[in-house]
Amino acid sequence: MPKPSSPQAEAPADPVSQFEDAMRELEEIVQRMERGDLRLEESLQLFERGMALSKSCRGSLDSAELRVRKLLAPDPSLDPEA
Repeated sequence: MPKPSSPQAEAPADPVSQFEDAMRELEEIVQRMERGDLRLEESLQLFERGMALSKSCRGSLDSAELRVRKLLAPDPSLDPEA
C-alpha cells in the first residue's frame, strides 16, 4: 500500500512562501552567529547555509524586480503613433 503523501510533497511551495521561509531561516542564522557561542565548525556550516540562502533570496528579488519592470514597461502596441 503506498504511503499517503504530505501536502508539501503534492504541490510545490509558492515563490513568496519560499522567499519568506528562506529569509526567516537566514535571520535565525544571523542571530545564532551574533551570539558568538558556536564552535568553529558549526559557525562555518551556518555561514555556508546562510550564503546559500542569501543567494536564493537575491535570485528571488531579482526575479520579482524583473516582473515589476515588465509590468511597468510601456506597451508599444498601445502607442497610437506607432
